[in-house]
Amino acid sequence: MRVTKRSLKGREGEIAITPETLDDLWHLKYIIEKGDLVFALTKRKADTSSDKLRPEKVEKKNVRLGIRVEDLEFHRFSNRLRIHGVIEHGMDSGSYHTINVEDGTNVSIIKTWKKDQLERVDEAEASSKRPKVVIVAIEEGDADIGLVRHYGIEQYSHITQSSGKGEGTLREVFFNEIADQLVHAASGSEAIVVAGPGFTKDDFMKFLDEKDQELASRAIVEDTASVGISGFQEVLKRGAVDRIMEESRIARESKLMDDLLREISTDGKAAYGSEEVESAQNFGAIETLLVADEYLRTEREKGNIDNFLQSVEHARGNIVIFSTIFEPGEKLLSLGGIAALLRFKI
Repeated sequence: MRVTKRSLKGREGEIAITPETLDDLWHLKYIIEKGDLVFALTKRKADTSSDKLRPEKVEKKNVRLGIRVEDLEFHRFSNRLRIHGVIEHGMDSGSYHTINVEDGTNVSIIKTWKKDQLERVDEAEASSKRPKVVIVAIEEGDADIGLVRHYGIEQYSHITQSSGKGEGTLREVFFNEIADQLVHAASGSEAIVVAGPGFTKDDFMKFLDEKDQELASRAIVEDTASVGISGFQEVLKRGAVDRIMEESRIARESKLMDDLLREISTDGKAAYGSEEVESAQNFGAIETLLVADEYLRTEREKGNIDNFLQSVEHARGNIVIFSTIFEPGEKLLSLGGIAALLRFKI
């Protein structure tokens, strides 16, 4: 994410942002909210009133509009964020319009910025400079390639070894297919984690080193007990991604969720659900507050959560916003969307 303009007085003002990846569009979903004023270059139908019987082809022209946001949708699989609202600045003022934000679309956001939103802008800008990571989870005859994104791990492909005679030859074909797909999956990335049980991952690394030394030079090996999504999760929990991507968002969320569930299972220093968490804050017991992004957005629309977040900060508690697209965020949402690791048991 590139920040092209930052004009703030305190937390009031304008930040102009150009998203460069799908991750950046996901970030914008939680930066932009209802009531914000958003400017962007967009396409709008020109006024073509005509008395002709034959309908004319309606022309769309590029115009810069400012709309007051009423709704937005993140379309993950079409790489697009749709922002819908009433035009306040530009042609057809008072009409509704939808701005489609894609990679490379510059958007200017004018609002009263909340602390977590400013932190998210800073995080997204900094993370664009950090290495991207691809994980290959492999065992004999079975492999998965996953792309580590800010919102979670996106499965890129699943490869299986075909059955038949000539095991050695088939294994080589299997390795070759993984390597070929890895070339495309790792395009633009700087790091690869090859993980799995047993010695298959080591054999694959030897194969990769002979086939593509440049690709192999970006890879590290990690032991896991399984492949697939479970293997990806193990890589995160063991810290392999953290070693490559400092302060990795999803690795941190995985660890915090593990800590929370351990404390809950032992009736230890944890609280979850709005009532328990509010009670914990009344005692000044919150060390780390865990909030699901969807819960935060819903509560923010009700207008009754920012004062609570400020009270946690004033009591020197840390606040971590979880992505609900990633598994730890889903677990947090199932626990009520909000939880806390405590300084002491209450």
